[in-house]
Amino acid sequence: MFNLFLAVFPEIFIINATFILLIHGVVFSTSKKYDYPPLVSNVGWLGLLSVLITLLLLAAGAPLLTIAHLFWNNFFRRDNFTYFCQILLLLSTAGTISMCFDFFEQERFDAFEFIVLILLSTCSMLFMISAYDLIAMYLAIELQSLCFYVIAASKRKSEFSTEAGLKYLILGAFSSGILRFGCSMIYGSTGATHFDQLAKILTGYEITGARSSGIFMGILFIAVGFLFKITAVPFHMWAPDIYEGSPTPVTAFLSIAPKISIFANILRLFIYGSYGATLQQIFFFCSIASMILGALAAMAQTKVKRLLAYSSIGHVGYICIGFSCGTIEGIQSLLIGIFIYALMTIDAFAIVLALRQTRVKYIADLGALAKTNPILAITFSITMFSYAGIPPLAGFCSKFYLFFAALGCGAYFLASVGVVTSVIGCFYYIRLVKRMFFDTPRTWILYEPMDRDKSLLLAMTSSFITLFFLYPSPLFSVTHQMALSLYL
Repeated sequence: MFNLFLAVFPEIFIINATFILLIHGVVFSTSKKYDYPPLVSNVGWLGLLSVLITLLLLAAGAPLLTIAHLFWNNFFRRDNFTYFCQILLLLSTAGTISMCFDFFEQERFDAFEFIVLILLSTCSMLFMISAYDLIAMYLAIELQSLCFYVIAASKRKSEFSTEAGLKYLILGAFSSGILRFGCSMIYGSTGATHFDQLAKILTGYEITGARSSGIFMGILFIAVGFLFKITAVPFHMWAPDIYEGSPTPVTAFLSIAPKISIFANILRLFIYGSYGATLQQIFFFCSIASMILGALAAMAQTKVKRLLAYSSIGHVGYICIGFSCGTIEGIQSLLIGIFIYALMTIDAFAIVLALRQTRVKYIADLGALAKTNPILAITFSITMFSYAGIPPLAGFCSKFYLFFAALGCGAYFLASVGVVTSVIGCFYYIRLVKRMFFDTPRTWILYEPMDRDKSLLLAMTSSFITLFFLYPSPLFSVTHQMALSLYL
């Protein structure tokens, strides 16, 4: 029992820390005695400290996870898969918060609730990753979505941010309704919501008639709800506008964190009990469509954030290759892909935030960046080459293992589409590099020095992206353990 409490302690800690930060912000920001101080940076540093302490608590609980534990009325499950996904999520959250501080100063942004909402959504995603029941999964997804609707519209003086929040709210409500409808259809057809019970029902018995069609439609609706959340084609229509309109740190967070938690849910729910030919075909189609649309639509973009939005859609297509395989190698390659994608995206958005100090919005504004800020231009080039999958960078290793897994399970068409779209993607990534090194801008922009937080973040992520090929074994062994724990 005590071991179980220690296993859940990171979630308990971060929830309590979030509420304490909320009370601290409310009390001091409305205090006449302290002259109504702006607390966003203060709460931001405390929030970052809370995330790092939660990481340490997770690491301390690692020896307790030699076998899987079910807890809280069997609603949640602790195993190696949960543990490593939660660590990746917390690292992504820490990276996002650490790139925010200069943004707060530049934009005169003083809403401390922004950090509180990021921490609340992180709490909900921690529960999502360990959810082992349809009810627990849905409640965690809803809490995460509610936080995202607010932080997307958190820049109250910008009509673009308000529009992004409103679009996300309306379209997100539809996807939540579809997801809930799928859960209710599965419960109505089987009488079970627990993943273990569903696996036994769906794999142990031959279900025919109305119950069979109810289960099929339920799984289909849940898959559609998940595909909307990860911005897979054809449910991607909200992503470019919301990525462009939201504040840049929010766009970075939306690009990474929900994908980690939703992919964890997809693997938990579908691989364990209800993975079949129909589901494989759905993800097969969405993977191909996302790769093609992401590659072709990004070629026409003139704004940096919209380009990164379509790039994100394309990368979701690559990551879905791993799920379409349905093998342990496929799941392992999917987890490697998510890890490397998260690092590349943190790197890219930290650079975009550094450039937006001088209001760089369009790709054309990057002209001659190599002459005015060569280190930033080289770092951005490394990130773009890694996105494109050029060896020996980490992005190449990620795509290589995904395509190798597809070839290993006989999905030759999927692998060939991936290779072709990667080659097309090279065009718009290398176009950015060409713009930075060889074009002359119409107006010269002097770039301000980057703050220390983003410099350290970029140093760590760029070093990993560049040097990953020298020693990839730890990540491969960790992801292999995670993939195996899904089946044990």
